Amino acid sequence: MKKRRNYIVVLALLLGMSPWLVSCEDVIDLSVENGPQQLVVDGWLTNQPGPQRIRLTLSSGYFNNNEPQPALGAEVTVTDGQGQVFPFKDSTGTGVYYWVPRPGDTLGRIGRTYTLRVNYGGEAYTATSSIRPVPVIDSLVYQAESLPFNPPDGPREGFFAEFYARDFGGVGDTYWIKALKGGGLYADDPENITLAFDAAFSPGSVSDGLVFILPLRRSINVNRLFSAGDTVGVELHSITPEAYYFLQQVRQESTNGGIFATPPANIFTNVRNRNPAGKQALGFFGASAISRAETIIDPAKAKPED
Repeated sequence: MKKRRNYIVVLALLLGMSPWLVSCEDVIDLSVENGPQQLVVDGWLTNQPGPQRIRLTLSSGYFNNNEPQPALGAEVTVTDGQGQVFPFKDSTGTGVYYWVPRPGDTLGRIGRTYTLRVNYGGEAYTATSSIRPVPVIDSLVYQAESLPFNPPDGPREGFFAEFYARDFGGVGDTYWIKALKGGGLYADDPENITLAFDAAFSPGSVSDGLVFILPLRRSINVNRLFSAGDTVGVELHSITPEAYYFLQQVRQESTNGGIFATPPANIFTNVRNRNPAGKQALGFFGASAISRAETIIDPAKAKPED
């Protein structure tokens, strides 16, 4: 017992606690002042057909767990590099502004630059992004697997899916990899954001022009196994390097917890007030092209387990 007690004392000292208060817990109510309410932009345009959306909300206090307050009555437009203007309207009164195309019309086109303009509360905000080319997904395969543990969501025995695509030549291509299940996004919470720089995770990996590395190809499983009959898939989004670093910071802050957590940091934004002395905004405006592939898991067509 004496030896075990010494271990506890050492651990407590390493954690900066009094060794005699290891099992004690105090509740401290912090009084935190609310900062100024700011416009929050959530806008991601694509080259896919159909309506495009931009969501505008207002920031709230740190301890406010309510749904974000919508920013209503804003004037929202997107202008492409050729001068064509696309108006976005909030027809539902929810702060979600839509551009609805005419039949056969598409907003996003590869190679074009898009400028967002938002007039709200007497302030004028702008942001710019561009749509870069996206690689074709060559194939989507799966194989039988068994895990040595019980995953929280899914079977212990099933199938791992894997996609194949090749990064374009030229250093600095950035991508957002999204997992699909049943035709919709799968595990799309911030901590599961998967990003690629060229064909690997980050700059400096000497992966330009290669097939995406194995951990990226298998990231669509999100540490789970699929079952026979599941519809699984992947979306590969081409994003700008600016969007890559924004999403990287979102992921870092969403997993920033525990005893080794660092002080929270403000996530940068590409949304600027045209008046430098005016209210600042939060959020991000991005644009991307999308490559997509889906398949239904058939055990008879699966690769055998390694």
